[in-house]
Amino acid sequence: MTVAPHTGQIVESGDATAAPATRHFTWHSEDDTTAFAQRLAAQPLLANAFVTLHGDLGAGKTTLVRHLLRALGVQGRIKSPTYAVVEPHEAPGLAIWHFDFYRFDDPREWEDAGFRDIFANPGLKVAEWPEKAAALTPLADLAIHIEAMDDTERKITLHAHTATGRSLLQAL
Repeated sequence: MTVAPHTGQIVESGDATAAPATRHFTWHSEDDTTAFAQRLAAQPLLANAFVTLHGDLGAGKTTLVRHLLRALGVQGRIKSPTYAVVEPHEAPGLAIWHFDFYRFDDPREWEDAGFRDIFANPGLKVAEWPEKAAALTPLADLAIHIEAMDDTERKITLHAHTATGRSLLQAL
């Protein structure tokens, strides 16, 4: 069985023709990461958003996700999905899927794992290394780029690509 490459969006996620809105932040410590995650978690539109995280290894993508999931009410251990590709989580009234596409290299895995169905259903989807599956994922509502300046300081650039993303960005 062969799989044809998918170049279109799997799920409509807003106006792909609108220019992305952008904001910049500097986080001086992990406390700033926590505070940002809490502000983002407080936004009702996040419940059905697709958020992508970009940055080098060690930039703080997984740390941000852990703080975000805690702020959303996820209990228990929060594992990185580096080897599993996706980890599902439950928060009060919210389904969450945390993807890590770092090791993703076979488009057949997308279909076999049911990722198309996950993206077609309600819930928060957060993806690290989204560029590894870019032809398969919908347009991100909000893209978070993290650049490590040193052991503690991070430069953050947020790009909103949809109306949902722009609303999230405005609220931050």
